[in-house]
Amino acid sequence: MATKDQPASETTPGGNGTPKTPPASVLQVERRDFVDLVPEDRERAQPMRGFDPIYTDIVDYIVRCTHRIWDERDVGLIYTHYTHNCVVYHATGTIYNREDVVHDTIRRMFMLPERRGMATQVIWNGNEDDGFYTSHLVTGTGRHTQPGIYGKPTGRTFVARTIADCMIYENMIYREWLVVDSMAQVKQIGLDAQAYAETLARPYFEKGLLAVDMGENRRLIGQYPPETAPDTEIANTDLEREILEWLHEIHNKRMFGKIRDVYAPTVQYHGPLMKELYGHGAVTHQTVGLYATVPDGFYMPQHICSVPCEEGGTKVAVRWLVEGHHLGWGVMEELGAPTGKRVQIMGMSHFHIKNGRIVDEWTNYDEMSVLMQIKLAQMADRDSAVLDEAED
Repeated sequence: MATKDQPASETTPGGNGTPKTPPASVLQVERRDFVDLVPEDRERAQPMRGFDPIYTDIVDYIVRCTHRIWDERDVGLIYTHYTHNCVVYHATGTIYNREDVVHDTIRRMFMLPERRGMATQVIWNGNEDDGFYTSHLVTGTGRHTQPGIYGKPTGRTFVARTIADCMIYENMIYREWLVVDSMAQVKQIGLDAQAYAETLARPYFEKGLLAVDMGENRRLIGQYPPETAPDTEIANTDLEREILEWLHEIHNKRMFGKIRDVYAPTVQYHGPLMKELYGHGAVTHQTVGLYATVPDGFYMPQHICSVPCEEGGTKVAVRWLVEGHHLGWGVMEELGAPTGKRVQIMGMSHFHIKNGRIVDEWTNYDEMSVLMQIKLAQMADRDSAVLDEAED
């Protein structure tokens, strides 16, 4: 049985998705240079049946194969590292097969040839029998030097964060959730965010893939207040359950004062648009600002995992969705005046917990994906208005 302060990777071997290897023997990213993350003479540190011999543990796998594909330009490794029917969930769309992953990689590689993605941290759980889950935070730097979906090259530089969550079994990624802060890239290289969002939305509109307002998101059932306690079935440890309870209290019950209790006074917040903020006030403002944009937003954790940290404490990764309607002004300034359109925000957060409080938070969601959804809904409105006029 895991104790309150134990991350998932310290639980009893052989459990549901829990490691069979002490996490201390698996590489950690934060305090290591790249060459130490991809060792040439290190023995395998954990059982990894079916994985290529070059990989010594699951962190080595996700850091090294990402570098080999993107930086060493060995795009063909996708054929041995992704299943043919893999599904990749982007914040701005979904890919349903391996060949499209290859095409998308080549397109992005050509457009931003100088981009380098530096591993910032990897949080994971799993084992060779159940498969592995990794949450890989990357800081990408580059320069816009080639034509592509961003239009004519501007030559400007950018820095933006990406978090990629992968499900992996015997060397093959079969599910991936990817949140790229493309709004940060777009603004830094000097593009018109409104026009770019229209460009993203247009192909979906032309295929008839329109945004549909599904009505209630069920944060509130009828006239009842929010649920007192969250669903914690996805948690593997007492600490993970406690984190889900904190997040439910703050995000769904709107008890923003809870931030003072569970965040350290010196907390550093690393947010979208490369925001680097400090203290309770900053975290509170960013959280309130999210729900000022979608006041009826329902925060739904989808996955959680954790590992002990060499810097002390525990690192926790949460993948989440917020569903609601664009009903107000908030931190996503490019959305402009409230449109009432239904939006879904896919996000990921990494937390560093020390002495029972959050000392660092990395949160990534893409404002561009939200703006694209609004543009798509507005295109449908314009099309409907044209049809109505034609009938009259």
